[in-house]
Amino acid sequence: MKPFKRFVLFLWFAYSLYPPASVLWAQEDQTQVLFLGDSITAGLGVEPEQAYPALIEEMLKTRGNYGLKIINGSISGSTTAGALSRLKWFLRAKPKILVLALGANDGLRGLSTEEMAQNLDKTIVLAKKNHIRVVLAGMKIPPNYGPEYSNEFARVFEALAEKYHLSFIPFLLKDVAGIASLNQADGIHPNQEGHKIIAATVFPFILEQL
Repeated sequence: MKPFKRFVLFLWFAYSLYPPASVLWAQEDQTQVLFLGDSITAGLGVEPEQAYPALIEEMLKTRGNYGLKIINGSISGSTTAGALSRLKWFLRAKPKILVLALGANDGLRGLSTEEMAQNLDKTIVLAKKNHIRVVLAGMKIPPNYGPEYSNEFARVFEALAEKYHLSFIPFLLKDVAGIASLNQADGIHPNQEGHKIIAATVFPFILEQL
């Protein structure tokens, strides 16, 4: 591959992994809310403005919260393994609130719940060290993974919420998961209507932190 093409590919990868610096610098009168998630929070399959973090920003504006800025730092396919490094990158934005919505891909891949817990724990510790309020979004996995693993998986989020006294959303996909009319053809990713319901679920937890 020619050097120029390699350089272009590098730039494309860097842009897709991390946002332009312009979205990272907070204005003095802004409260930055950072979402760290996977394809669900990234809004895979819907327009960016239809994803639930963008809907929450609009909901907040209707209440007069114009000084609040949503940063969607979610990446499709990501697991909890990348949570800590991604939060370190976004610290320059000086977020006041972190919505941590990772773990679904860990579960779908049958990864260790112990490692998942450690990854999330380190991310929460870093957030608290930087005086960032954390909203932890719980996740559940299909029952075909077996009751033991499914229970262990769900318990990770509950235990961390208890340990650090976090604002806790028991199930991010409440009233959406398993409902065909609210999901895309893959049965996993919410459609536009599904994102509206997720936004309604998450919204009170954001208000609580403001």
